[in-house]
Amino acid sequence: MFGFGILSGLTFLPLIGAALIALVKEDDNGKNTIRWIALWTTLVTLALSFYAWSQFVPGVADFQFVEEKSWFGSGLSYKMGVDGISFPFVVLTAFLMPFCIAASWKSIDVRVKQYMIAFLVLETLMIGVFCALDLVLFYLFFEGGLIPMFIIIGVWGGKRRIYASFKFFLYTLAGSLLMLVAIMAMYAQTHSTDIVGLLTTKFDPSLQKWLWLAFFASFAVKMPMWPVHTWLPDAHVEAPTAGSVILAGILLKMGGYGFIRFSLPMFPDASAYFAPLVYALSVIAIVYTSLVALVQEDIKKLIAYSSVAHMGFVTMGLFAMNQQAVEGAVFQMVSHGIVSGALFLCVGVVYDRLHTREIAAYGGIVAKMPVYAAAFMVFTMANVGLPGTSGFVGEFLTLIGAFKANTFVALFATTGVILSAAYALYLYWRVVFGKLEKPTLQGLADLSMREFAILAPLVLLTIWYGIQPNQVLHACSGAVAQLIKNYDAALAVTRTAALSLY
Repeated sequence: MFGFGILSGLTFLPLIGAALIALVKEDDNGKNTIRWIALWTTLVTLALSFYAWSQFVPGVADFQFVEEKSWFGSGLSYKMGVDGISFPFVVLTAFLMPFCIAASWKSIDVRVKQYMIAFLVLETLMIGVFCALDLVLFYLFFEGGLIPMFIIIGVWGGKRRIYASFKFFLYTLAGSLLMLVAIMAMYAQTHSTDIVGLLTTKFDPSLQKWLWLAFFASFAVKMPMWPVHTWLPDAHVEAPTAGSVILAGILLKMGGYGFIRFSLPMFPDASAYFAPLVYALSVIAIVYTSLVALVQEDIKKLIAYSSVAHMGFVTMGLFAMNQQAVEGAVFQMVSHGIVSGALFLCVGVVYDRLHTREIAAYGGIVAKMPVYAAAFMVFTMANVGLPGTSGFVGEFLTLIGAFKANTFVALFATTGVILSAAYALYLYWRVVFGKLEKPTLQGLADLSMREFAILAPLVLLTIWYGIQPNQVLHACSGAVAQLIKNYDAALAVTRTAALSLY
């Protein structure tokens, strides 16, 4: 692909689309041309990701499609590769982007050129995060994603967009600066930034704790974990619909991916030491943010708080560190990316009609929008974790795995399932059911063909993964098994060393 491997093609193809858009003059005809270039760029990227997926060997622990080039003649390198843990997120990113472009077709009519360029650059940076096998390269992609999202929220957001964009930027940047210090410390220790090599490096247990905390500062904010989650509701409320889809669908998953790729395999002793802390924060996130979601009057803010709660299941499952829990956490992230993205698209549909997100402004819209109500119901049920939807599989596996690791953690976390049913069904009841009495709702039209084309594939995928989850679970099984094997072996070496001192 342009002299590089398929992963480089996947990563940098959106930049070609962005360059083409930059050449188009933004007049009335140019706006449609820009939209079509952006859509076709994301569709070609999606097709390439499907082709790569067809060539990917599932259940294998090794990295695949590896490509490496020397970087400035130093110990740094341009190295790309994916395994069963990272590749599902690459495909998920490519999958969601066409929906984001389509959802912005009519709602974004100002600075369309800059908007589409920002999204295509963001796609490159997000895919790069999941493909990078060099620490510095990973950090560049990881931090670079802040810039286009900062612009998307700050320029095309709501009334408080400046506040929300700066809060998002400063929170995530502050945590990531500590990660940069840790990366420099690791390079000073090993003279390498090769992630594959660092996965087998045994750091001193005392150094591991400091490195773990530095990486944790970045990934906890990104997910986000309680109590550093407060930037997320503001960012979601003020972001345009497509911005919310990417925030919930992809950017939050970078934190969970970071824990799997770096914290657990590189700092196993520290991960075991801090696991009780993660359990506590996860349970608080699940219970507390679910209760906060119950009292929200803004649809977007309610869904944003539910995302924090669902990410609590992910962190709980990851640090339970058994096959079911970690596989469940990976699946939960993929499922949540689809379901939460779809929920924000549903909010965008009614917001485009009434220009309000207040729950009180709705009620009884099933009478005017039955197809919309049916699609919204599927995503609500998946958000609750109803069996037969993708949301059930991840939560069920993480709870089973957590039960094996710590019974009380699983017991408290299970209350989150009940609370999610409460806030999700309460939201659906207030928006969709009841009497159609408000005059502003009388002229509502059901889904257009464009909106139907956006939501229908997401409905089918939500149900398909609820019935057939093995496509994701089998893909990551080998990498997860190797992760747990190496983790247990590292802890065994540490225990043996400690016993030898007595």
